[in-house]
Amino acid sequence: MSTKMEALVKLYEEELRHRSAPRTVVCTLSNLRPFLRWLGERGLSAVEVTSNDLRGYQNDLHSLRRSDGKALSIGFHRNRLAAVKDFYRFVFRRGYLLHNPAAELEPPKMPKRLPRNILTVSEAAKILEASKSARSPQALRDRAILETLYATGIRVNELASLTVYDADTEEGILRIGQGKGQKERRVPLTEQASSAIEAYRLRARPYLLGEKKLPYLFLANRGGRLQNAIVNKMVRRCARKAGIQKRISCHTFRHSVASHLLKARVDIRHIQALLGHASLSTTQIYTRVEISDLKEVVRRAHPRG
Repeated sequence: MSTKMEALVKLYEEELRHRSAPRTVVCTLSNLRPFLRWLGERGLSAVEVTSNDLRGYQNDLHSLRRSDGKALSIGFHRNRLAAVKDFYRFVFRRGYLLHNPAAELEPPKMPKRLPRNILTVSEAAKILEASKSARSPQALRDRAILETLYATGIRVNELASLTVYDADTEEGILRIGQGKGQKERRVPLTEQASSAIEAYRLRARPYLLGEKKLPYLFLANRGGRLQNAIVNKMVRRCARKAGIQKRISCHTFRHSVASHLLKARVDIRHIQALLGHASLSTTQIYTRVEISDLKEVVRRAHPRG
């Protein structure tokens, strides 16, 4: 990579770090680097690229195969092309190009699939009940996390970013300030979630925090910030303890609360606001879960099912 190219990528990385969450920065750069290598192999500079060049890159992505010979996922293609498009938006805005060659680059559309392994209401209740048995600081934290996940449908990275100032347990409100696209939203907490958070905050968090001075609400065993993988591992452990065989994660609770609220006839726009979806179409996938349940009822009960 030329010195000029390296400087341009460095500027882009600096802007990316300023406007995006750390995890997003890592993912975007990892998806951009293969494109930069592709340019280098062809002796091209980023500011010399044409729309035809980018279509060539897209075609080369389609020719890639997994080790078993199968085509790579649509998500793979979308992530790679999204990074390229974002990079060229930056290059164009900074005035290094007179037009954006990636403006018309169209990633393949992702099919809207039903979420897998949605919990039933009774399964969610079993997991929450199983988390109440222990009284250690870690157990109080885990119960508060589980109640928060099920009450709000919060994303795991949003949960890890919560601070002690974000949970108002008296009013039953949670402020989520690190949502997707850096959008803030305020969502209601259930009484059980508020109670679990307050118990953790009073009786467990000081123990986990020790001598450290961190603002994060939920802390790791040694007082640091919780990692997403650790939270997902805890959720799976609690599910096994409750006898749930489904492979679940934090996102399972997000899908489940949306499905359960929809079945309770909650307006889909309220569910959209709770989950922080920018587009109603993203939330509408859960209506297909409801339809699938209806199909099963008709299959079992209808005279001609």
